[in-house]
Amino acid sequence: MRNSIMRLHPMHPAAWVLDEVRECGWHVHDLLAFTRASTLLLASRNDEPPVVLKAGFGSNHVLADLDEETRRAAYGFYWYAEMTEVERALAREDFQHEAALTREAAGIEHVVPLLEDGSADRFDWYTMPYCPGGNFRPLLAARDNRGVAAGLGILADVAEGLRGLHERGLVHRDVYQENILVLDGRGLITDLGAARHVHTPRGPVARGPEVHWPPEYAFSYDRATPAADVFSLAVLIYRLVCADIPRHGHSRLDAAPAALGSVTAAALAPEPKDRPAMSELRDVLRQAAEVTSPSAERRR
Repeated sequence: MRNSIMRLHPMHPAAWVLDEVRECGWHVHDLLAFTRASTLLLASRNDEPPVVLKAGFGSNHVLADLDEETRRAAYGFYWYAEMTEVERALAREDFQHEAALTREAAGIEHVVPLLEDGSADRFDWYTMPYCPGGNFRPLLAARDNRGVAAGLGILADVAEGLRGLHERGLVHRDVYQENILVLDGRGLITDLGAARHVHTPRGPVARGPEVHWPPEYAFSYDRATPAADVFSLAVLIYRLVCADIPRHGHSRLDAAPAALGSVTAAALAPEPKDRPAMSELRDVLRQAAEVTSPSAERRR
């Protein structure tokens, strides 16, 4: 959403978020994303390079604050739901939890780090490095060996990041293309908003269905284990290699390098206990990225 600030109508709910962030001393360069729960901005201050600022303040929060007449004018810009004070307090608690887990993940390779965090009267925020390479979604359209090899290498990086989270007792629970960022050709996992400590139940018992979510989310989302992240990453591998979503068996994996195909099929097992460890998935991804690279093709 480049240059979106220049096109943003003053009655758009995001305009209020920008005003709030500027009150905190930030110069806003661009609006990157605006959702019901949070806002992502490219921002800077004190002549420092721009960073991504995530504010726990989205359309639901903004529109709930407006007077009735102004709300009617802003309604046409974005869907919103009324939030009670209790719901808004819980949403703020959830955002603080996300920031805390991101801070806890500091130093894990291939996990987007928290740089700084803070609070305003009505919302909290934290900053992350800017990744101009965007997210993984465009790579899912790769149709040649070069693109698939690059995608497999990025997913291998993400597998290592997830392994690091698991080693610290954290389960991501929302591994999909939008939460994988690309920086200088390397992959990073981001957004710990759904994450939990492995020994602490969190969230509703049931969630879903979503394409990238494992079947156990239908009855034990609050207790999901690292095996859930293995399944979700395997869905992305399948989509990248097979140009499809996994359904009706895994026969399309026959086109994948043998080791990758068999481990990915195992990672898509309905039972979490039957899935491989994240480190095994990482290793076969690295091997497959090398095998499918153009340089490997030339050597054969």
